[in-house]
Amino acid sequence: MASIESIRFAERFNGITGSAIREILKYMTRPNMISFGGGNPAASTLEEDVIADIARDVLLADGKRILQYGATDGYAPYKEAVAGWVKGLGIDCSAQDVLPVTGSTQGIDLLAKALINPGDVVLVESPTFLGTLQAFKLYQAKLVPVATDEGGIVLSDLERLVREHHPKMLYVIPTFQNPTGRTLAADRRKPIAEMAEKYGFVVMEDDPYRDLRYAGEALPSIKSYDKAGWVVHMASFSKLISPGLRIGAAIVQEPIRQKMIFGKQANDVHSSNLTQAIVAAYLERGLMGPHVESICKSYALQMNRMLEHLASFPDTRYTRPQGGLFIWAELPEGIDTLAMMPKAIDRGVAYVPGTHFYCEEGTHRNTLRLNFSNSTLEKIDEGMDILRSVVCEELKQR
Repeated sequence: MASIESIRFAERFNGITGSAIREILKYMTRPNMISFGGGNPAASTLEEDVIADIARDVLLADGKRILQYGATDGYAPYKEAVAGWVKGLGIDCSAQDVLPVTGSTQGIDLLAKALINPGDVVLVESPTFLGTLQAFKLYQAKLVPVATDEGGIVLSDLERLVREHHPKMLYVIPTFQNPTGRTLAADRRKPIAEMAEKYGFVVMEDDPYRDLRYAGEALPSIKSYDKAGWVVHMASFSKLISPGLRIGAAIVQEPIRQKMIFGKQANDVHSSNLTQAIVAAYLERGLMGPHVESICKSYALQMNRMLEHLASFPDTRYTRPQGGLFIWAELPEGIDTLAMMPKAIDRGVAYVPGTHFYCEEGTHRNTLRLNFSNSTLEKIDEGMDILRSVVCEELKQR
């Protein structure tokens, strides 16, 4: 009799562990836990009454089509609405270039599935979103970090690595990056698109935070400089309307588009017609602009309150984003934020240790990511006071 423990899993799962974010989300269910660890929009920004009204309207208007199976490449009104929306971001595309995805996470997976063979090189910012690192590892990619500074990717290091490794792909979060909150400088965006065409690698531009801007001027997307289809732009409505709707879009041209469609057919057939119809109507009714303006005012207050607290942390460096959901902090050398985590949890505060955002996990152990969007000003005050006391205790014990 064989034991279930002897089951032979695919080699792609070797070395894959649970996401640090999912582990931290477990703590959020504890009573009175203050979580700076997730990336959730504030509950107060979720417009359940508006969404309910739209859902009723679209079902009464087009219910038979919405409730039936749909086309893998998407619900036509959604594709048209998204094409119009991204044109406002400086991206010139047609409805055909819009591929609905079940959250931008699926878009990342579909592009990886279309491109990556075991051992292929993928260049990533250092640090970068840990969920994407895990997705690439599942396809057994060789992850190579690209140096970054206050202006994002360092172009000289990118070109050096491209020449050395001949990568299949570059993954970049250009605006209010996760985890650092930094924004890729305006004068580095066009050169990245040009480099992709020159050397023949795909740029995956993941841009879910772009509209959450609290200061400064909006910048053109990398995709807006793309002349030959080497840049795939991932858009998401999770941070703007609702993560529970699980809908986003890849802005992608042929021949990559068709390969992603093939992958999606085998994955989930198509994204929900209902959520596509809801978001299409939301955009068509002009609700996005006023909603984003409202949530940006709230998030700016929360971010600034957290920054005020960080100013009192001893010998701590931190980013000062112009938008997004995250602040990146570097504590004094010798403090291990991974080892410090249980003490913070016991005091009722959660965060994400920064080491999880690096290809070479185990490095940069004095860093951490803080989220401000899902905490009230009062909770930010309380939680940051607790976190500061924990850091000060760690310093005394060094």
